[in-house]
Amino acid sequence: MNLIILDRDGVINYDSDQFIKSPEEWKPIPGSLEAIARLCQADYRVVVATNQSGVERGLFDMAMLNAIHDKMHKACALAGARIDAVFFCPHAAEANCHCRKPKSGMLEEIAARYGLGDLGDVPVVGDSLRDLQPAAALGAQPYLVLTGKGMKTQAAGGLPEGTIVLPDLAAVVAELT
Repeated sequence: MNLIILDRDGVINYDSDQFIKSPEEWKPIPGSLEAIARLCQADYRVVVATNQSGVERGLFDMAMLNAIHDKMHKACALAGARIDAVFFCPHAAEANCHCRKPKSGMLEEIAARYGLGDLGDVPVVGDSLRDLQPAAALGAQPYLVLTGKGMKTQAAGGLPEGTIVLPDLAAVVAELT
């Protein structure tokens, strides 16, 4: 089984410093849904791993988060794509939970769900350092995309060893398929 793990905001859809709080605010980055469709055609299981602290902060509730993800799933379907699962952490950084990236709990849960002993060489695509750190810690292959916060992340340096930097999700998929 081929598995790929994608961050949501800044990789699949445009990010916002004010959070994506409603389906109306969720807008796909051009080419991202088609890239996911190409992954599906290449027999990848596409999983999203996303921090969503807006839930704990009271900016939106679980029903709204589900509505945002429903819009994402429907947009993918219209492009011939499928996201197999969405894993998320609803906690704010102050909660110090194990599931919030940059900690590795969410990726460990994905590995367990898909029956993988480890994430060796599984591509993990993100636009921020906190997306890449748990991937590197678990032996996955970190990819930094320059969409979202990616250019700022690249400029700040300190990327995990072996991180592959590409312009966007479409470029990652072109390299993998």
